[in-house]
Amino acid sequence: MTQSFQRIWSYLACVLFSIGLIACTGDPLISGLDPFAPMVFKEGTTAMPLNPPNKSTLQSFYVSPQAIFKFSVDTDSILIGADGITRYIVVMTSPSGDQQVQYEGIRCDSFQWRIYGNLEEGKWRASPLSAWRAINSNTPNRYQAALAQGAFCNFNSQEKNIKTILSALGPNGFTGNTKPTNSNGLFAN
Repeated sequence: MTQSFQRIWSYLACVLFSIGLIACTGDPLISGLDPFAPMVFKEGTTAMPLNPPNKSTLQSFYVSPQAIFKFSVDTDSILIGADGITRYIVVMTSPSGDQQVQYEGIRCDSFQWRIYGNLEEGKWRASPLSAWRAINSNTPNRYQAALAQGAFCNFNSQEKNIKTILSALGPNGFTGNTKPTNSNGLFAN
């Protein structure tokens, strides 16, 4: 009789312990902590760079055979944000040698880009009408797509390791002119 009583007591203790754990978690609809709810994007604050791009850390990258401009990113300016945005300075050089310098950000989760400001006469000017735009992969000067697919994103996730990004931007490792594939050879979305 003692063994059966101990067995019943063990089962009862396990049930009470399980009920206690369930009670501690609470109702996700009441607590607002639904683990299956979609994440809401909240962009962090973005400050303009303090300096123009550093010529010694400019890394040119390939965009497409139809690209008219030459594109470079200042590797010292790359910031991997906790908000899921990778921010960077890009330098676009026309065939005549004129340059446009912009401070931009890329979101890998939504495959979007945003311009934060331009370098005008040696000073950064914020872009007041800046908004998130879809990255277009089908234009000759598709440098945002090249950066996202070749270095800043790992499919639809932000690359968090700066060494991986810098290695990917190198001329021997850059794959920005191709769409990444998974291990089955299927194109990523």
